[in-house]
Amino acid sequence: MEAYVSSASLPSLICSHRSKPKFANSHSSSVPTAPSQPLLRTTTSSKFKLFSSPVSVEVPLEAADASATAAFSSGDEEKFDWYSQWYPVMPVCDLDERVPHAKKVLGMDVVVWWDRNENAWKVFDDMCPHRLAPLSEGRIDPSGRLQCVYHGWCFDGSGDCKLIPQAPLDGPPVHTSKRACVAVYPAIVHHDIVWFWPNSDPQYKDIFEKKKPPFIPELGDPSFTKIIGNRDVPYGYDVLIENLADPAHLPYAHYGLVPTQPLKEKRDKEGGRPVEFTVKKLGVEGFDAELGFGYSKFHAPCIISIHTDIPSRPNEPSIERKTALVFMCIPVSPGHSRLIWVFPRNFDVWVDKVLPRWMTHMGTNLLLDSDLYLLHIEERKIKEIGPENWQKACFLPAKSDGLVVGFRRWFNKYADSEVDWRGKYTGELPPTPPREQLMDRYWTHVVNCSSCNCAYKCLNAAEIILKVVAVAIIGVVAATKQGVITASTRTGLAILAALCYAASKWLAHFVYDNFRYHDYNHSFPEKVMLFLRIFGLGIAL
Repeated sequence: MEAYVSSASLPSLICSHRSKPKFANSHSSSVPTAPSQPLLRTTTSSKFKLFSSPVSVEVPLEAADASATAAFSSGDEEKFDWYSQWYPVMPVCDLDERVPHAKKVLGMDVVVWWDRNENAWKVFDDMCPHRLAPLSEGRIDPSGRLQCVYHGWCFDGSGDCKLIPQAPLDGPPVHTSKRACVAVYPAIVHHDIVWFWPNSDPQYKDIFEKKKPPFIPELGDPSFTKIIGNRDVPYGYDVLIENLADPAHLPYAHYGLVPTQPLKEKRDKEGGRPVEFTVKKLGVEGFDAELGFGYSKFHAPCIISIHTDIPSRPNEPSIERKTALVFMCIPVSPGHSRLIWVFPRNFDVWVDKVLPRWMTHMGTNLLLDSDLYLLHIEERKIKEIGPENWQKACFLPAKSDGLVVGFRRWFNKYADSEVDWRGKYTGELPPTPPREQLMDRYWTHVVNCSSCNCAYKCLNAAEIILKVVAVAIIGVVAATKQGVITASTRTGLAILAALCYAASKWLAHFVYDNFRYHDYNHSFPEKVMLFLRIFGLGIAL
């Protein structure tokens, strides 16, 4: 399992080495012809000047990233246009072609469905023009059209209404009215993920020819295997990116989950160490960063990736072993975001063909859970002081915070430290639910993952079968007359029944811990390590 450990535990290795009115006036600028240029809007001044000075007492930036000081000057007044970008929605492998799927991005409710007439994934506004019912609660009709189940209106892949059952056949063709159409967003499959452009104006119909989603070389190389997954998390987009850009927290927030290489001189039992980042080329499109063991890129607004080479093993042919962590962070609503992760590598590709995806997701979900509560509370602290005061409140003296400072500078300079929700929200964060609900895995991951959902159903079925077998064996033994079976046989059957029942109880606990809810107590991380050994999650990690 060494190959999988090399990929899934990479962070530790890295530490060591038709148009809707709401969009009518949203875009006054024309679409650029060069695909490499962003679609921008400009403003006369920046709302905040947090990072206008290169150094401050609160954040000694020469420590975090001295080489990026010039790039962080606030003379550039371009503003990031959140609605002129491509956004990942879901991995194709986790979308069922038989049903429509409800998703939220940028506070927009959309429905993703497979149009078998055009052999393409479509992204519509999740609202029927009749009575505003959600189309995601509908179905795909026998003709391959999206049907609203409230009154049976049907729409083709272009958003045109093709059937209004309540309209008389000999009456006017009311279904051809523009008011009977659904807003359609440009959509494309890129890197095995469905992406969409959040503007239904017809001028963006062919936007893919002018501007494409970010290209990640490892994801476009067929020689790489790719571990992919998704999960909704109960904290905001900016906190999610900030956390993923911070490998220094791994030995502490994920203690016992991520192996670390031994140090000559350990300062503590967790094994923290200095990590250096050099951020450069910061602009409205994002930034690049040099790492001591590779490089990192932030493709605004969603993708942060870390790329590295791994040394060859002893007695192994010298090959260029490459791997990466690709995180796609999607703003959903205030206090909520979605993470799509892809871990590509070009070595030991056979492992992913043998190991089912749901087993790898157990380890990834445990990693996400171990700092989930921390980040949820941290976001509320940032909200209390105001994102514009982040620099004054946070003390970042080490170079390991370079990527975090780089992202916060980009977020402040080009986005005024906030996601543009287009007035959909007041800005208040949702209340904190009970811990078990906050860290729920089933509704945030399992139902949205084809592999984990299938495993969940199969394991639950296995649990029931084991109980039925246990009861059946006991019933047979009890109903059998004395002398029909020997005493040893009777004893063996009783032991078998007990084992089946014990296995069913173990399996029920395993399913609950890995598919429903698993807490993480940072005061007693050894208990988590023991859990991993008992349930064999070392394979998944």
